[in-house]
Amino acid sequence: MPPVRALALASSFATVDDPRIERTKAHNLLDNIIITLCAVIGGADDWVGVEEFGTSNEAWLKECLELPNGIPSHATFGRVFARIDPEQFQQRFLSWIQAVQTVRTDVIALDGKTHRGSHDRPNGKAALHLVSSWATENRVVLGQIAVDDPSNELTAIP
Repeated sequence: MPPVRALALASSFATVDDPRIERTKAHNLLDNIIITLCAVIGGADDWVGVEEFGTSNEAWLKECLELPNGIPSHATFGRVFARIDPEQFQQRFLSWIQAVQTVRTDVIALDGKTHRGSHDRPNGKAALHLVSSWATENRVVLGQIAVDDPSNELTAIP
């Protein structure tokens, strides 16, 4: 990763509030976030995959991260990300993307999808419906937001 982009990544996420109790912080929040982002970009799609990415790339990650207690476990990644404020994380993620953006935005596709099987009927919760914006030229999701029902897609677009 070129130094300018690495700096943008660290500075974009440096201000994410750490919701953990001080005595339970064995791993730096920024280390957790950067490892996770790199792993997801590299194809990881669950916390075990994130841990495996971190473990297999530990030498490289130590060049730019502190990693005082090594690579966190998959359970640690899951716990940390379950507690991070998703809206705050989304804002920091967008600021990072804007800092390193080379995406051509000639065509932005908007798409709404209802995720089958995501409902919780006993508790009266409907299925998850997401609206996504997609940069077609670069094949990358630019943003995604949950809406109450498909009729709210137009209000979610801005």
